[in-house]
Amino acid sequence: MAAVFLVTLYEYSPLFYIAVVFTCFIVTTGLVLGWFGWDVPVILRNSEETQFNTRVFKKQMRQVKNPFGLEITNPSTASITTGITLTTDCLEDSLLTCYWGCSVQKLYEALQKHFYCFRISTPRALEDALYSEYLYQEQYFIKKDSKEEIYCQLPRDTKIEDFGTVPRSRYPLVALLTLADEEDREIYDIISMVSVIHIPDKTYKLSCRILYQYLLLAQGQFHDLKQLFMSANNNSTPSSNSSPEEKSRERSLLEKAGLSESEAEPPEENIKDCVVCQNGTVNWVLLPCRHACLCDGCVRYFQQCPMCRQFVQESFTLCSQKEPEKDKLKAL
Repeated sequence: MAAVFLVTLYEYSPLFYIAVVFTCFIVTTGLVLGWFGWDVPVILRNSEETQFNTRVFKKQMRQVKNPFGLEITNPSTASITTGITLTTDCLEDSLLTCYWGCSVQKLYEALQKHFYCFRISTPRALEDALYSEYLYQEQYFIKKDSKEEIYCQLPRDTKIEDFGTVPRSRYPLVALLTLADEEDREIYDIISMVSVIHIPDKTYKLSCRILYQYLLLAQGQFHDLKQLFMSANNNSTPSSNSSPEEKSRERSLLEKAGLSESEAEPPEENIKDCVVCQNGTVNWVLLPCRHACLCDGCVRYFQQCPMCRQFVQESFTLCSQKEPEKDKLKAL
């Protein structure tokens, strides 16, 4: 009966066309305004509704003081044959121990032992965990709050010019920073820092850089330090003199090593303006892309990173809102 009624309505009445058009209008309006809970382009919604539906989890951060600092001085001049210069900046008296030709497998087994077995708070503890799987070791005493330049080099009698082709079984250099005074190890949560450093040689000519840095905690955890990416000021960024062929060759070397170009590139000079409003101070880091590009006012409107368009899973602030208020009070 219903079919007969619809056929009759279709043949003799214009109400059928009116009903179809009206139904399509209602469904389209509901989709655009989000009545059915389906996602639609943000440009079709107002700011209040976007702010209400955005669900980005704020990651709880814990402030920890890191007593260690290490960077490479003049990385362009470093090589296996000529050595490398490291600059340290430590809050307490520390020991810098360099392991040349450290086994990749034994190093990561040592990090697991720090978590499950014993704490790597001294150079001796790391040597026991590595089972002496390295080619040469040298150690330096670092004074408190002194930015010392330490020159490290393999002895000439080792006659080592490269560590083979990629993938390699040994890292060129692993630098361990530990606290020299046993009493200081009870003050800081971070008791040591392991830095994996690549140094160019005849076989693998990728420029010198720190590949990984691990912070080892007294509780047994270890954390991999990651670089934050901020929007670069094109006017202040120094231009590169390398040719396109050199850039393409270095990019291929990075891919062989399993490193993305953005992670391995040295940080550029940064600006503090929000990439959206160009007015507020950048204060939010988006995860997992690690772009620091939004201010407190703009972060609530974005489910995707405005720089790389990756969906934001978590975010955290560089400084709490209370800290700027304290700075303003001090200025007054």
